[in-house]
Amino acid sequence: MDGTRIDPTGLWTLLGFPGGPPTLAGGGIMNSTAADGRIVEEIRLETLAGDIPGTLCRPDGPGPFPAILYCHAHGNRYDIGRRELMEGRPALQDPPYGPLLAARGYLTFCIDVAGFGERQQEGTESALAKEALWRGQTLFGGMLADLSAALDYLCDRPDVDSSRIATFGISMGATHAYWLAALDQRIAAAAHLCVFSNMAGLIETGRHDLHGIYITVPGLLGHCDMGDVAALVAPRPQLVGVGARDPLTPPDGLEPALATLRGAYAEAGASDRLTILISPETGHVETAEMREAVLEFLDRATG
Repeated sequence: MDGTRIDPTGLWTLLGFPGGPPTLAGGGIMNSTAADGRIVEEIRLETLAGDIPGTLCRPDGPGPFPAILYCHAHGNRYDIGRRELMEGRPALQDPPYGPLLAARGYLTFCIDVAGFGERQQEGTESALAKEALWRGQTLFGGMLADLSAALDYLCDRPDVDSSRIATFGISMGATHAYWLAALDQRIAAAAHLCVFSNMAGLIETGRHDLHGIYITVPGLLGHCDMGDVAALVAPRPQLVGVGARDPLTPPDGLEPALATLRGAYAEAGASDRLTILISPETGHVETAEMREAVLEFLDRATG
């Protein structure tokens, strides 16, 4: 690394968006259903890169509600995408977060990122990543730009308290959750599970290849690593949950990332806003303890 302190502008440049992400062009509700005290809306966002489908779940009422920009996982299940919000996935505890959080007074919104769910027809992860690189961009940057558009949409809704928007995700969604929070001060808090590790440590053990090509950011390690990115969230509240037996978070990647993160929060006088939970006997799954910690964290951070 060259010792340069990275900032959001520098990160967006490395991601292939030197001017930052394009703003949302528009968005609207395509369908709405009510059941069990909640409203589920199918949303269509309009961006310069094309339309993005999303699912929103909220309590039945006027709001304004605290909101969660929910980032779906990967898991080589390209078919799931945003359905994770309402249907869950094997790596997560039951019930799914959408209905659970609606019952607790939250509005949640999840979009299909490129290559997943309804957007599988755009191309495979490999094809999309290669196309982006040929154009001087990255698939990861495109995903984050789409999530930024989703954040624009949430901030524009009258039933959302725009001062209380958090990000959350597991695995790929976890990476999206803390990166977007690092890139955008409109995110009030970030919670992420089962992914936090410096890439340098993963490369040393060969475990970086367990990640999809989507996550590749050319040149990042010349400036910083994942711990430095997450450190940009400080002093805003952040929760990190990992399993000690998760191959994506081995000690030689996790420990230096956590050291950087703890240092940033201590320097900001906000150590009490950083929550770290390490499950000693589990791998790449959300545990019951993690689920409880996430809910407590969101209540505290957005309350």
